[in-house]
Amino acid sequence: MANVEQSLDMAANIKGAFAVAIVDYDSGMTLGSRGGSPEFDLDVAAPGNSDVVRTKLEVMQKLGLRETIEDILITLDTQYHLIRIIRGNTEERLFFYLVLSRAQANLAMARRDLRVIEQQFYMSAPGQGRPADPQAFFPTSGQR
Repeated sequence: MANVEQSLDMAANIKGAFAVAIVDYDSGMTLGSRGGSPEFDLDVAAPGNSDVVRTKLEVMQKLGLRETIEDILITLDTQYHLIRIIRGNTEERLFFYLVLSRAQANLAMARRDLRVIEQQFYMSAPGQGRPADPQAFFPTSGQR
């Protein structure tokens, strides 16, 4: 669970991040989250996006596409919702759900940062090397 918490901390430090969660898209269960607000219930939004992921995978299968989803972007008036499938352990079906403020975020940098976090997710698991240092990726000062 340490790599879940560490990954959430790193994602929460992405410039413009408003909320982040790691979700199992088979069950809709949220493994952990950061952020949200009374106006934005992350406990509803994160598992709700499991349907988005499952539906997209079903459509891809029906179309015979033999590709993988890199990420799914939902653009709202004031927010970006970024869904990134976590690759690595094929038995776990997890994704990052990152909500960004459009006024503060740089979408290209946020996608890059989330890709780095996703790549580090399993490398920081116990027995698979030294945990990644979140400060090495995203300084808390918020400056880039």
